[in-house]
Amino acid sequence: MDIATIIGLVLAAALIMMAIVMGGNVLAYVDAPSMLIVLGGALGATMTAYPLVRFLKIPKVSLKTILNKPYDSADLIQKLVELAEVARRDGILALESKTSELTDPFLVSGIQMAVDGTDPEVIQTVMETELENLMERHEQGKGLLDSIGRYAPAFGMIGTLIGLVAMLSNMDDPSKIGAGMAAALLTTLYGALLANVAALPMADKLAVRSTEEVLAKTIAIQGVMAIQAGDNPRNVHSKLMTFLPPADRVYEDDERAAA
Repeated sequence: MDIATIIGLVLAAALIMMAIVMGGNVLAYVDAPSMLIVLGGALGATMTAYPLVRFLKIPKVSLKTILNKPYDSADLIQKLVELAEVARRDGILALESKTSELTDPFLVSGIQMAVDGTDPEVIQTVMETELENLMERHEQGKGLLDSIGRYAPAFGMIGTLIGLVAMLSNMDDPSKIGAGMAAALLTTLYGALLANVAALPMADKLAVRSTEEVLAKTIAIQGVMAIQAGDNPRNVHSKLMTFLPPADRVYEDDERAAA
């Protein structure tokens, strides 16, 4: 679970609410028609922009910003090195008994193809194609939240214009002009809040998680190819460590020293 997403959403909402309470009447910031214009307009526009089957995935995509499992690339590299040691010592067929210990279906598929004697070019093509499809799915999910983030402020402005037209068409009672202006401006506020507190930050979080997963899958592809080629485990370790930032790299001498 990504607790940072929850903390960020709660913290932003709490601080904004605190500022509203300190500034005066809370009920002055509540306007049901404005909420309907912003939320209904943003969701309706997003539904227009995407096929229905993809639009209905918005709740699932949003939950991924909270429930998505983080990827430990260093741990993945260690597993690949261990597999390389087994393949080097006992032969690549010995890896078949190790697949039950792996939790990543992507890695299991690659190891299984190597065990089955699949041509290396085929293995790489299959795994890279699956990775490209994964990236496309991630981009589609992020696009849903990006769309809401784009449309919400626009419908906030539309709601403000609607409110201004209604207010200016009824100028008989000057005492109601201030209240009418406030109600009109609330839709702009709601649109900005929906976009910048929820939709766009969650879309950015999906992008971060996608980058992490793509890195892990890329490491898996390179690891499987090295194992299939019979590379020395030390070379496999050194090759895969180059995917990590220098500060996160751990080499065998460091591991022995820590032990």
